[in-house]
Amino acid sequence: MRRALRDNGLSVVFGLLFLLALVGQALAGHADTNNHLLVDGGEPVSFWQFVASSEFAVDVAENWQSEYLQFFLFILATVWLMQRGSPESKQADDLGGESDEKQLLGRHVRADSPAWAKAGGWRTSVFSNSLGLVMAGLFLLSWLTQSVAGLVTHNADRLADHQAALDWFGYVVSADFWNRTLQNWQSEFLAIGSMVVLSIYLRQRGSPESKPVGAAHVTTEESG
Repeated sequence: MRRALRDNGLSVVFGLLFLLALVGQALAGHADTNNHLLVDGGEPVSFWQFVASSEFAVDVAENWQSEYLQFFLFILATVWLMQRGSPESKQADDLGGESDEKQLLGRHVRADSPAWAKAGGWRTSVFSNSLGLVMAGLFLLSWLTQSVAGLVTHNADRLADHQAALDWFGYVVSADFWNRTLQNWQSEFLAIGSMVVLSIYLRQRGSPESKPVGAAHVTTEESG
């Protein structure tokens, strides 16, 4: 058990942090919603009613979709683009899909290589892009969830103001949807860009996201 926890420390810690943050968001959101309902003369809702509501779903989904978009774009961009001096970047000579030798494909596969890496054909092609494909799929799924939950919430507000409800397409092209979406996207792009640039000049000893403390600022694709 101790070794399993050590070997999976990052996933366990961040999984627990995710659950704690999600529960905290649900508790805080429930309290905030009931405060607004009481001020407006409405009846408070139960915790589980709030968690099952479109209001909670849209708040969660709009954050998830921006995170998965961030990682999908970063994974794809780092195949073809570089940032000199950043440990998050490849060397200029390695830009692109790289050779079979470097990627351990074809005659360069090893005994412990994944089965689909050894298989060749379409299975190796799919596996070669599986991380980006899954991130793109998770982004699209969470984006769709945000759009549907957001539509329900937005139409509830419109009906309360005696306005006609929108259909899904009408909501997706609305200012409300893109205001929610872009305020998350810009923060994710800023965070990734900051990490790429700051890691050129700053260090975190022992972290694979940082260069060795004594490495030159121009050193690219080297972790400490």
